[in-house]
Amino acid sequence: MNLHIRRATVADLPVLVAFNQAIAWETEHKQLDEQIVTTGVRAVFDNPARGFYTVAERDGAVVGQIMVTYEWSDWRNGWFWWIQSVYVREDARRSGVFRALYEAIRDQAARDPTVIGLRLYFDIANTRAQATYRAMGMRDTTYGIMEVYPLPGRESHIR
Repeated sequence: MNLHIRRATVADLPVLVAFNQAIAWETEHKQLDEQIVTTGVRAVFDNPARGFYTVAERDGAVVGQIMVTYEWSDWRNGWFWWIQSVYVREDARRSGVFRALYEAIRDQAARDPTVIGLRLYFDIANTRAQATYRAMGMRDTTYGIMEVYPLPGRESHIR
């Protein structure tokens, strides 16, 4: 069963929404509002400056996804690509799907002289994912992440 890696299109919207909802539930037991996620995923297709999705297909079905967003580094005069929304369908896990997606993104970034690195964040309790990322050559940094969400006066759409 061969894997085909490709840039996602708006036709993939339903599966991307479903996968994003699955990520939130599996990793954090959070239920995402389908309409908000649909609007959020569509916004990526409507404005490529927000990022892009890459998907893995096996036998004509999407079995995995990665979203990439961008961070400009003034210190390094280049772009970091942030790997986000990583999901591999349960029946396709441990079969090289994530590796193929990651290598496709890494190789694409390496061909672009303005991209200086890849980054991702993960749930600190997800030790299995961390081990996978380290096995792919990623390493821990000294940076932590903090947030304010939702902003005062705004509603969270995550339950």
